Amino acid sequence: MTKFEFNHLVNHHSVSLRSYALNFTKDAEDANDLVQDTMLKAITYYNKFKEGTNLKGWLFTIMKNTFINNYRRLVKTNTLITQSEDISSANLSYSATKNQAESKFVLGDIDKALSQLPEEYYVPFIRYFEGYKYHEIADMLQIPIGTVKTRIHVARGILKKYLKTYSKDIAITEMA
Repeated sequence: MTKFEFNHLVNHHSVSLRSYALNFTKDAEDANDLVQDTMLKAITYYNKFKEGTNLKGWLFTIMKNTFINNYRRLVKTNTLITQSEDISSANLSYSATKNQAESKFVLGDIDKALSQLPEEYYVPFIRYFEGYKYHEIADMLQIPIGTVKTRIHVARGILKKYLKTYSKDIAITEMA
């Protein structure tokens, strides 16, 4: 099989690759990127493909492995690299003056504020805080996405009221 014939066969599977990529990414742009990465790897390593075997299965395996490797790389990068906002001088002096006992009080107040939320606001807010996207929360709770967004917004407002004293402390610390 020539490289041109192989490229044509790979392009023929692009539609099924895209729908498979959407299962992983849940985002159209990320899915397009994953398909592109998969096709690039397949074309680059076309000599590794054994003619007469399942090309679609081979492409799907490349895609799955690419997604897993990219995810692991992202998690590792986010774990090892400290964002610049985390190490600003204001944050360093603020964190240096705080101790664990004070943090326990703050966490206790946050837990108390969260427990005050009605369940209809608590569940979507916690899911969003855990990293789920709006459409995933809507699917889980079987409610419209607009309702999810509204409930999360209302939950934030309620939490801001309960934790208002901390917003004043942060503003004073940032001014210093």
